[in-house]
This record gives sequence, C-alpha cells and structure tokens, in this order.
Amino acid sequence: MLFHSLQFLFFLPLVFFLYWNMAKSKKARLWLLFAASMIFYMAWNPAPVVLILYLSTTDFFLAQLLGRKDFKAKKRKLFITISVTNNLAVLGVFKYADWFTQIVVDTFGLFGVELIYKPLGLVLPVGLSFVVFQCMSYTIDVYREELSPRKSWLEVTTYIAFFPQVVAGPIVRAADFLPQMDKEPQLPEHAGGIALYRIAMGMFKKLIIADMLAANLVDRVFTQPENYTGLEVMAAVFCYTVQIYYDFSAYSDIAIGVAALFGFHIKENFDKPYLSANLFEFWRRWHISLGAWLRDYLYIPLGGNRKNKFRVCWNLWVTMILGSVWHGADWRFVVWGVIHGVALIWNRVWWWVFGRPAPNRSFFIKLGTGLLTFFIVMEARIVFRAENIQIAWHVFLEQGRFLPSSEALLPLSLMLGIFCGLSFMFYLASQAAYAWFYRLPLHPRLPLKVFFAMATVFFCLQTGIFLDLPLLSPGNTDLTVFNMENYAAPNLTPLVLSVMFLATVGHMIPHGFYKWLGEGFVVLPIPARAFCLVILALLVKQVLSFEVQPFIYFQF
Repeated sequence: MLFHSLQFLFFLPLVFFLYWNMAKSKKARLWLLFAASMIFYMAWNPAPVVLILYLSTTDFFLAQLLGRKDFKAKKRKLFITISVTNNLAVLGVFKYADWFTQIVVDTFGLFGVELIYKPLGLVLPVGLSFVVFQCMSYTIDVYREELSPRKSWLEVTTYIAFFPQVVAGPIVRAADFLPQMDKEPQLPEHAGGIALYRIAMGMFKKLIIADMLAANLVDRVFTQPENYTGLEVMAAVFCYTVQIYYDFSAYSDIAIGVAALFGFHIKENFDKPYLSANLFEFWRRWHISLGAWLRDYLYIPLGGNRKNKFRVCWNLWVTMILGSVWHGADWRFVVWGVIHGVALIWNRVWWWVFGRPAPNRSFFIKLGTGLLTFFIVMEARIVFRAENIQIAWHVFLEQGRFLPSSEALLPLSLMLGIFCGLSFMFYLASQAAYAWFYRLPLHPRLPLKVFFAMATVFFCLQTGIFLDLPLLSPGNTDLTVFNMENYAAPNLTPLVLSVMFLATVGHMIPHGFYKWLGEGFVVLPIPARAFCLVILALLVKQVLSFEVQPFIYFQF
C-alpha cells in the first residue's frame, strides 16, 4: 500500500477515526495500531508478516533475558550474540544468500573449478532491512542498559511494525518511541495542522518533483545513455541526485506527518544534505537515522576516532562498505561505498595535515568545498542508480562528451569567470539593498569586493577580445571548437527545466521559510485548509501524465 495510493487515502482516515475514539485505552489503541500495521504491510505480500512477527517475538524474549540483573556478563553476551545473529541470518538469507553464493561460484571458476548451484530466488520482503535494524537497536540498547526491556509483547511488536515507517524508515530508536506509548496521546489543532502540512509537502515532493524527473529524463537516460547527448546525460545524473533526495525525504515527511496524526514524534531524517561543505557534514545531514545507527552500533564499537590514524581510516572504510551493502546485494553498492569511503578517508587525512576549516572561512571557500562535495556525491550516484556496473561505466563515459575540447577550454573558462563575477556583483548588490532597506551599516570591505568582481569580469572579457576567442570576441563567430552537438538537449524540455529549477531553489531555501509556510497553513480556517489540499490533489492529477512510481527506498 503506497502512501500516494487510493487505498491509503481510505485506510488512513479510517484508522485515524478509530484510534482517537479509543485513545483513552492504551491496550485498545495499541491493538488497533498493531492490526493496522499488519494490514498495511500485508497489502504488498501477506507472507513476510511472519518474519516481522518472528523477529519481534524472539527479540522480545531475548530482551527479557538481557534485562535480568542476576545474569553474569558472559551469559548476557551470549544472548545478545544470539539476537544479532538471528536478525542478520534472516536478512542474509533473503537479501544476500544468492549473491554470496554467486561470489563463491565465480571465485572457484577463476581456478577452473566449476560449481553448479540452484539460486534460492527468494523475494526480498519490503522494508526487511529497516525492520532488522530496529530489532537490533532494541536488544543492543537493552544489553547496554540504556533501555529497560518492555514487559508487553504488543508494545515491542507495534514499535517494530509501526506502519508509517516500517517500509522505508526513518529508523526509529526504541528509547525514543516506546516511552511515547505510555502517555495518553494528544493531538492539538496546531499539531494536527502541521502533520497535514508535512503530508502534503511530502506528496508534492514525491509526485511533482521526484516522479516528474524520473519519468521525463532520468529513467530514459539510464536505460540507453548512448542515445542522448553529453549535456543530457550530465543533466540526468544531476536530476537523479535531486530525485532520490526528494523521493526519500518525501517518504520521511509523510511518515513523520502520519505518525504525528497518532500522537507520535519521529525525528527528522534529512537536513538539506546537498548544502554540506564536506562529506562528513553530508552524512550528518543525509538519512540521519541510518547514519546515527551506523555510528552508534558499528563505527564507535569498532573504535571510532579513539584509535590511531590507521584504525580511524579503517573504521571509516568498514562502516561505509557495510552501510553500502545494507542497501542491496550488488557490486554497484560496494563500488558506491568504496567511493564514499575513500573520499571520507581523504577528507580526514586533509584535516590531519592542514587542520579543520575555520567556521568563519570566506564565502568562496565554502562555495568551493560545497560544490566539490556535491560533485562527488552526484558522480557516486551513477553506480547507485544504474542497473549494473556496465551501464554505470557507460553513463560515466557519456558525460565526458559534455566536457569541452582543449581548444574550447579557455573561452569557456573565461565565460565562467564572467558569469561568476556578474553573479557575485548581483549578490553584493542584494546585500547593499538589504542594508539600505533596513538602514544597516555597509560592510567595510564591500567596495573592495565590488572592485574585485568588476575587475574579474573586465579581465576575462578583455582577454577573450585580445586573443580573438569565439563567443567573447565580436569578430570571431567560429563555434566549431565547441562541438555544439554535444550541447544540444532536446529532451531538456521546459517542464524538466522548470522542475529542476524548482527543486534546486527549494533545497536552498532556509528551514525558516518552510516553518513559516507550515504556520501559515495551520492558521487557515479548516475549510481553507481543505481547499488547499483539494487544489494540491487537482494539481497533481493535472500535471501527472505518467504512472506513479513506488518510493526508491522500498527496494532496500
């Protein structure tokens, strides 16, 4: 059952109505949430519900044993080992068994030994990776004595199977979620309005931005990259980077909003990750719940930053490789993890040699490091999206056609300098206008910055004229050096460009704007709120002329 399906449109109001009519009885409302979660999950396939019940039940009883004070450390260690092994074994059989077996067969094949095997062909249950991580976090927290074991099987199972986030996260910690079950839920009008706003915002992100980019450019290019120009391939890589953020953050927004309708608070899962200045910051902002899980249950137990420099690099490497394989049993994800692991190690070594960047570093340094970080993340997304390594390599090479020839490199570099200079002048002008409007003192270095920007534009322009370069000198109209065929982009339609622009600007707008937007939605009268939601639904129906796609992270 998809969040953006007609089934869920009827399912959610029904569960909401029943829940708040039995909210005063803890047992009744928990049984309702449990039943609703089972129905929600079985809408895909009823059989895997058995796995959720099995894992939650075994971990419930193991947590009871882990919580006993009369057991010695060795016995408690045995029980936590059983819990972790049991969870990983279930995940391994369904997700990795055929892949690992194929690796063994291929390895023996290198030495001339032919092994014949029949793949299990098991279908990975939706959301199993998230379920396993939540089960493990519960028993590990009890083992560490950071959480007391729950005496109610219903509470533990409902926490693990809670329908808003069971399929694709966020990964919720038991210590954050279980105590909320003990309180009688409350839903003030303001909180309810914000919840509806988050759901509507998530639907907008998913349907208007993520699915639009996927259907109109990304899926086509990644299927047959050789049929598109270098510019279109580069744009598709950028659009997939945008798509996966808006798709996954949309699911998180909807999950947070739906949970809030039942009185539960779930932590944020994204914090504008593409505005990060380095990869460490990126991983603190991207899929926050997964990053925190890997940090607390893998990276820190391995030694974290407390060991020598080699061990720190090794811990980073292992964490990224295992975190990448968590996404799927495929060499593509291993390569993706290697890219991020190497980049993180390089980032750490750079800090050791040159020191951490100062908080008050210049705007240009922040911009440069931010663009470099985004470029690494974007290029790594190629192997994440492609169907196999061969297609990923093909997409990577096709991007090269977008790069200028050696003859075109100088004029394009000068044009970039002119563009940056003019953009910086516009930025300074907006600063001056802001100061004038609010009667604030101008920055003492503002005239110097203006002079620097104007000098950059003048130098680049005069150099182009002096060297008689195309596009810069009025007397030179020879554009053959640019190989303009690679810059043609008939598939970058006005619709695609508009969505790209909307997505980029939407990511750069500060959180305060969205908070203001949400507060504005809440203060509207109920009929006005309903009207806004109807308008959004009609807009979605009018704009979408393609099949609605499932959320990307369902496959993990």
